[in-house]
Amino acid sequence: MKRAFVIGHPINHSRSPMIHGYWLKRYGIEGSYEAIDVAPQDVAPFLDRIRAGEFAGGNVTVPDKETAYALCDERDDLAEDIGAVNTLVAKGDQVVGFNTDYLGFLGNLDERAPGWDEPLGAASAIVLGAGGAARAVLVALKSRGVKEIRLLNRTLDKAETLALDLEGPIACGALDEFGRHAAEAALVVNASTVGMKGTRFERLDLSKLPKTAIVTDLVYTPLVTPLLADAQKLGLKTVDGLGMLLHQAVPGFEAWFGRKPEVTPELRAMVEASL
Repeated sequence: MKRAFVIGHPINHSRSPMIHGYWLKRYGIEGSYEAIDVAPQDVAPFLDRIRAGEFAGGNVTVPDKETAYALCDERDDLAEDIGAVNTLVAKGDQVVGFNTDYLGFLGNLDERAPGWDEPLGAASAIVLGAGGAARAVLVALKSRGVKEIRLLNRTLDKAETLALDLEGPIACGALDEFGRHAAEAALVVNASTVGMKGTRFERLDLSKLPKTAIVTDLVYTPLVTPLLADAQKLGLKTVDGLGMLLHQAVPGFEAWFGRKPEVTPELRAMVEASL
């Protein structure tokens, strides 16, 4: 029986086991998918378990994406560009890393806010956070021809390092600079973990955004984060992070279990009901 996993720290919020469990049952595949708490300092010995044949592969979530990237034996081109992995696949005694967050992010916005990228040829996007998820978002936005990206992070040095790694139209700043750039933004993306466990951004004045701006959050527990709730109160279009989770899961399942799964309304409703 093939085994797969999702690792992160913490990991009890993850709905990935529910998604992959649904597909395993739907397609009658004998296999398992489990959530395993693995801190960054423990990623290296965990990858050895994959090399030893214990797992067919699995997913990686915060804060392990960049650590796993560094420890993989091989990475695909997209993962190399992004500098982080979220999907691991065992090939013999090797671990190959992929990044499907890119596809999940774009697929979610294309589905939930068709035409979202049209204004961005003449306007800016604001990305909050500078971790592994932000890397995928930045590469995705660059691929859609965004004129200017404002990367805002609590630690400015980390944002500047990320911008240098990826190059392109990325300007960095601190979170408290949001108000200075909000009026020119057509899209705001929260790529940080703020929003989980009741946390929220302080002094982030969404009222300065254009009324046509879209606010999206990669956090999906809760489904409506404080950021999205504040945006909705102002009448702004919002896109939650659940769709990204569902779409990014497809390539991994296919690689581990040999069947390309479908993201169905039933699956989304099931996961949404659990949030």
